[in-house]
Amino acid sequence: MKVGFISLGCSKNLIDTEATIGLFKKNKYEIVNDEKMAEIIVINTCGFIETAKEEAINTILEMAEYKKQKCKYLIVMGCLVQRYYEELIKVIPEVDLFIKIQEYDKLWEKIEDLIQRDIVIKSKTKPIKKILDMPAMPMLTQEQFKNRVLTTGNHYAYLKIGEGCSNRCTYCAIPYIRGRYVSRKQEDIIEEARELAKQGIKELIIIAQDTTKYGTDLYGKSKLAELLEEISHIQGIKWIRFLYSYPEGITDELINVVANNPKIMNYFDIPIQHIADPILKKMNRHTTKKQIQDLIQKIRNRIPDVTLRTSLIVGFPGETKEDFAELMTFVKEVKFDKLGTFIYSKEEGTPAEKLPNQIHGNTKKARYNRIMELQQGISRKILENKLGQQYEILLEEKSFDGKYFIGRTKQDVPDIDGLVYIKNEKIDSKIKIGDFIKCQITEISNYDLIAKII
Repeated sequence: MKVGFISLGCSKNLIDTEATIGLFKKNKYEIVNDEKMAEIIVINTCGFIETAKEEAINTILEMAEYKKQKCKYLIVMGCLVQRYYEELIKVIPEVDLFIKIQEYDKLWEKIEDLIQRDIVIKSKTKPIKKILDMPAMPMLTQEQFKNRVLTTGNHYAYLKIGEGCSNRCTYCAIPYIRGRYVSRKQEDIIEEARELAKQGIKELIIIAQDTTKYGTDLYGKSKLAELLEEISHIQGIKWIRFLYSYPEGITDELINVVANNPKIMNYFDIPIQHIADPILKKMNRHTTKKQIQDLIQKIRNRIPDVTLRTSLIVGFPGETKEDFAELMTFVKEVKFDKLGTFIYSKEEGTPAEKLPNQIHGNTKKARYNRIMELQQGISRKILENKLGQQYEILLEEKSFDGKYFIGRTKQDVPDIDGLVYIKNEKIDSKIKIGDFIKCQITEISNYDLIAKII
């Protein structure tokens, strides 16, 4: 039968989707990109915040319509299922099989039971209504990682080094969906990285909910710096970057590895969420304003050309006008190269759900607009400073009209940061997609750059 996939949410989810595609492919199913042609549709959902849940539900209902046509089986997996399993099986009977994250080690058994014998296995596990504990979820097996089918093209791939989270931020439901933090064995990660290099992958993007926690459960201390060094020795891998490094876990050792190893991008993605100490405390974050300021200064002193990205939350319960003003001043002074902002979402089962002084929706939206408008001006000036500068670009595709090659600099993460459009004129015929080329920036356009080949 023909199988179509829809992957929602983050890059960590995407790896789970790729592993599931690999399972179907290994078992001789045909993979198709058009849901209308699929006899089996698999949706991997996100359940992190309200907008993600709405997108997931709408997608499931939309795909359920295809069951009236060609589709025979509709399978839904991922974070939304883990969080709302009991509710979903009641309200969306069109779905033939819901698979929770805690069942991923038996992923194919569940699917095979449905497809070969038409048996829908329904777990008796009840939905999480309260925060009780954070049991570790079973990760994908090493065999599943080996068989994953890349959906990101031939040039870059995500490499998951851990699952779950143990940070217990009061606003976040992820620990109660994905369980406590569990690291993969270092030898398994290196094996997968080598295999990706053999497939022609040139850039590896190391991911986990908090990459700085890597190894603390297996080896008694963070092993991220050591892991990055080991991966850098793999032939064929040219760029390495790691995402989601919590500030309290960024050590001098990690900073030095980034500064000294040319394969590791001078790029830190540090989700600080806020800067006012009263809000950081309510969020159960493990850093203070001064510690964050000192860390940023240390990184910039050690790596002058570093790219700093962060994410913020506005409208957290109890956030006063003064707290928000402090955050605005901080953003204005620090001038992050990249910055994303979330409007606080009240999530069931999290401690923040019960906090007093919940912020009105209009106030949250207004604060979001103000901080993003501020950052837009900062980003514009940062891009303007790049005019005339030369960068190495990884070519990834051509524009629809063929007038431009499209690529990224070392300072840009796929699907998150900006792109570089290189004018397709008088270009050596030997240049091809997947090459690294030297370019000069000639124009800017919103968050993207326009360049010419040198």
